[in-house]
Amino acid sequence: MAFFSSGSRVLVEILTRMQSAERPMPVDHTFFEFGSIRYHVEASVSDPENVFLSISTPSLSHEAAAPSSSSAASRLPELTLQETRKTYGRFAEIVEPPREGYALTLKLNFSGLARPKDRVKAINQVSLLQSVVLSSQLKEMLGSLGSSPGTMRLVYNQREPFFVSRTADETINAIFPMRFRDDTDLAIATSFFQDVGNSFAWAPKCSWSPIPPPELRGEKVHHLTTNGGFVSFGVLSRHVRGKRAAKTAWILLNFQSYVKYHIKCTRSHVQSRMRERLETLTEAVQNARLRGTNSHDKKRASQVVKKRSSKRRLVSLAKASKKLHKGFRAVLDKIMKRLRQRIRVKGLDRLRRQFRCRCFAVPRLPAAPPRAHSRSRKAHRYHKLAE
Repeated sequence: MAFFSSGSRVLVEILTRMQSAERPMPVDHTFFEFGSIRYHVEASVSDPENVFLSISTPSLSHEAAAPSSSSAASRLPELTLQETRKTYGRFAEIVEPPREGYALTLKLNFSGLARPKDRVKAINQVSLLQSVVLSSQLKEMLGSLGSSPGTMRLVYNQREPFFVSRTADETINAIFPMRFRDDTDLAIATSFFQDVGNSFAWAPKCSWSPIPPPELRGEKVHHLTTNGGFVSFGVLSRHVRGKRAAKTAWILLNFQSYVKYHIKCTRSHVQSRMRERLETLTEAVQNARLRGTNSHDKKRASQVVKKRSSKRRLVSLAKASKKLHKGFRAVLDKIMKRLRQRIRVKGLDRLRRQFRCRCFAVPRLPAAPPRAHSRSRKAHRYHKLAE
């Protein structure tokens, strides 16, 4: 789960690089962070030991103040400046007046810190400058409530104000109107808030109500218009003492953003699980269809293979019979050629010449006829003997 850290990681990285650099280098960085916070870090080569840090942050106020560009309007209260001097007095001092466009400017000098551990600790402490400023303002406003019951509307983000009330038993309650733009986020948040309760006996009281709690009676209607109900939890006295005050202020000022962030994370998680479930069900349906079609296709394929094999056998038998028929015909033709040839008898011509005897009827055989399919027999012609 994500945690909205109150320290600036970018500021820690910039100051650490400047302290670990072998040679002094000019630095002029301006960057923004969550909560409309703007930082400006400046250092020169001629004076590398002094680093000027300026911060511009929305101030905590009772009501929404009109935007103003004057330095007096953006100046921090005296109590906040005293708390800053007390926290960073060892290695920093406040520059008066601050740089133009910023609420506070500090001149940092870490040369008095000899040990590297002390410098690292000081850099991490400087990164918490915004939470120190806001916690001092919150303590001042909570102190202005006094011991009598009352309710105060605090504005840090113009879109997400919240209320702080003191009850008759001197307990402080922080009440947050929850507003959501998306209906899906509203449904998830409502189901989540309905299960809100205390898991530990020593934990502050936490509750959710779809209607404004009794502490907000008398507030304006447009301040209480919401679609996500009201979340309220108690702030104990130990939460605003000492070092815990800065952390408590940061949690109160970023509670609504923290809840909305986790609602978005829950929504994305639910949607990813739904997509995975849909994919598994679709795959199961497709596998079932493929199994059914495969069995039917296998039967059809086996029938086709059988038909093809029978056709192949018939074709092979027909080819074999044709070959045998051609072979037999060739043998028979050779035999017939031999039979149709004229028979020669040794000495017969000599006897005919000597005795001039024509007593033998010698048939005249015609030449071998061409290959034909007709089986008709032709009559042989014989030479008649001379009388």
